[in-house]
Amino acid sequence: MSSVVQSSGSLISPAALMRIRNLELRARVVVEGFWAGLHRSPYHGFSVEFTEYRQYTPGDDPRYVDWKVYGRSDRYFIKKFEDETNLRCLLLADQSRSMTFGSLGYTKAHYAATLAATLAHFLNQQGDAVGLLSFDQRVREYLPARHRPGHLRQLMLALEKPAGGEATDLISPLEHIGELVRKRGMVVLISDFLLPLDRVEQTLSRLLAAGHELTLFQVLDPREVDFNFDQASVFQDIETGQTLYVDPALARTEYQRRFQAHRETFKAMCQRLGARLLPVITDQSLELVLFDFLRERSRSGPRIRGGRR
Repeated sequence: MSSVVQSSGSLISPAALMRIRNLELRARVVVEGFWAGLHRSPYHGFSVEFTEYRQYTPGDDPRYVDWKVYGRSDRYFIKKFEDETNLRCLLLADQSRSMTFGSLGYTKAHYAATLAATLAHFLNQQGDAVGLLSFDQRVREYLPARHRPGHLRQLMLALEKPAGGEATDLISPLEHIGELVRKRGMVVLISDFLLPLDRVEQTLSRLLAAGHELTLFQVLDPREVDFNFDQASVFQDIETGQTLYVDPALARTEYQRRFQAHRETFKAMCQRLGARLLPVITDQSLELVLFDFLRERSRSGPRIRGGRR
């Protein structure tokens, strides 16, 4: 995949990225790296089509060609008029205690916040309205989707607040969206989804029935996937505090079986709902994660039901 956007040597590693202390700067670095890679990619130009641009076709007025986009992509795009755009995106960021796990020198929460900031920066750059709802077992911050001076900075400051709630509760935040957000738009939920899924499906289905387009990023640490711990240790459930002595060599097979079953159940649930699922491991370059998100949305098109955005 790395050869599609950039050569693997030119991608910024998440470890190097996380050493940039300012979240807004991290997001800018990812987006600028994405544009630079797309410039050299056979897919250049596709990513801007879903926001406020469309590709130039013969007969279009050349006065509306956006030359800045041409400079980045080597393709001609014209700016859509107001009645053709107005994408509204609400980012949902899980800041519960399970997100504080990390084996790479940074946590899932740091990675997820950088992903949310990257999406916000990209969409804001495109002229779209972006909002944020952060949560643990309750809603922590809510910023409505807007595109105005100072709003992006306010969103970044909210994302910089450390994770650390006592538990993960997707139900309450998702139900809160139905009360707060009346206009249809794109909802992007970023979490590890390491929780029982039975009630989640019902709540997500109500969001989709209300006409929202839904994308789910499942953010996981590599150790959560392979359980590749070296020696027997005392493991602590981050959310409940319960401790258990585990020999990884003995437990790995059963852990991986249950973990894979959970992932397959989650994948099947998303397919039933018609929600877009993007699994992400925290050692993946965020430029490629952004690319995958835009490519998948370009392939499938907006999934907002019941009329125009």
